[in-house]
Amino acid sequence: QVQLVESGGGLVQAGGSLKLSCAASGRTFSFHAMGWFRQAPGKEREFVSAISRSGGRTDYVDSVKGRFIISRDNAKNTVYLQMNSLKPEDTAVHYCAATTRTGWFEHRVREIEYEHWGQGTQVTVSS
Repeated sequence: QVQLVESGGGLVQAGGSLKLSCAASGRTFSFHAMGWFRQAPGKEREFVSAISRSGGRTDYVDSVKGRFIISRDNAKNTVYLQMNSLKPEDTAVHYCAATTRTGWFEHRVREIEYEHWGQGTQVTVSS
């Protein structure tokens, strides 16, 4: 059974930084990629970033490019999201997700591409 557990969320002032972690357990060897999504109040959940199993392939939504960095430590089965220069519009519940699908990159921004999800961690950025 797969379990994804996020941590690292919190309250930060605009311009500050947070580093989210997602610890995976279970059949992690089957993951081809992992990603981060977020859902702001009153909005749909949106893609933030994704990273391949090797770490050699990454992608970001335009609104976070140059500010967020996704990385992973396969020895620890953990994926990270370093969030810098945070803005109030980054306020959302951030979710970790994992996919076993080999063609994940083509549809990486779609929620349905990811079979496994964490419970989410709240990120709040004050102005």
